[in-house]
Amino acid sequence: MAVKFEDYYDTLGVKRDASQDEIRRAYRKLARKFHPDVNKESDASAKFAKISEAYEVLGDPEKRKKYDELGQDWKNGQEFRPPPGWENMEFNFRGPGGASSGGGGFRPGGFSDFFEMFFGRGGSGGGGAGTRGGRSSFEEMFEQQAGGNHRRAGMAEQEVEVTVTLDDVFHGGKRQIELTEPTGRRKKLEVKIPAGATDGSRIRLKGEHLVLRIRLAKHPRFDVQGHDLTTDLHITPAEAALGGKVDVKTFDGPVTVTIPAGAQSGQKLRLRGRGMPKGKHKPGERGDLFVRLLIRVPHPLSDEERKLYEQLQAISKFDPRT
Repeated sequence: MAVKFEDYYDTLGVKRDASQDEIRRAYRKLARKFHPDVNKESDASAKFAKISEAYEVLGDPEKRKKYDELGQDWKNGQEFRPPPGWENMEFNFRGPGGASSGGGGFRPGGFSDFFEMFFGRGGSGGGGAGTRGGRSSFEEMFEQQAGGNHRRAGMAEQEVEVTVTLDDVFHGGKRQIELTEPTGRRKKLEVKIPAGATDGSRIRLKGEHLVLRIRLAKHPRFDVQGHDLTTDLHITPAEAALGGKVDVKTFDGPVTVTIPAGAQSGQKLRLRGRGMPKGKHKPGERGDLFVRLLIRVPHPLSDEERKLYEQLQAISKFDPRT
């Protein structure tokens, strides 16, 4: 059985030694360009399917390794035949109801013959000649050649970025998203955003062939680093020099913090357990909240304030530059 070699690296426009991050960025860029939602050209859906197929392989380190092992000496456009000993294998895939498609010609999900030949397909039904429990004998042979770690790909997963607020991931909640499947059909889904999700975290929706990548919208008061939060607290020169107590806004409401005497601008105070929840794997645990002190000088100065600052300057021996 001869099939055309599919150069997935060329499809995504990356080098063979590209990192997984480079492959992911290339896929996102092309997916946005050719997604049927934004590209109305007649061949956009076909290109999007090809891009998705390439990322299904190269985006998975295990599949990529197998692809590199089998394809390292091939050139674009060459036909490939299985290595010696494989030519007599029976490529007898079975479709729904047990009917044989024959010779690997059944192409679910729009994948190429090349993809199906080396990475199988999901949803096989029936048993019978050439299959064991719905799997082709070729798939079993491939598992032996690749070390027994083969996982059938099925339909390519679509990755969608969802921008959520910090409040969404603090409390957890539901969001409705709308997407266009490779077939062109539009679909609405209600997805649950788990409490404790972090920026860049991925949520796989079972049965939907969809992965959500969480992006956190910028918050007006908090910066986020993992499960930790940082907020700025402006204090007066007198509070910095003499110390004092000031209220800080948190997700739990206002909390009183003690400013130590001699506090410096940029210094951070740590409030343990006042950050973001750490999710289901660490229930009840939260990150920390860091309060960054920023000294603000009154402006404009009143006449009395100016006189007092002038007196302080005259008697003070402090030199911040030594």
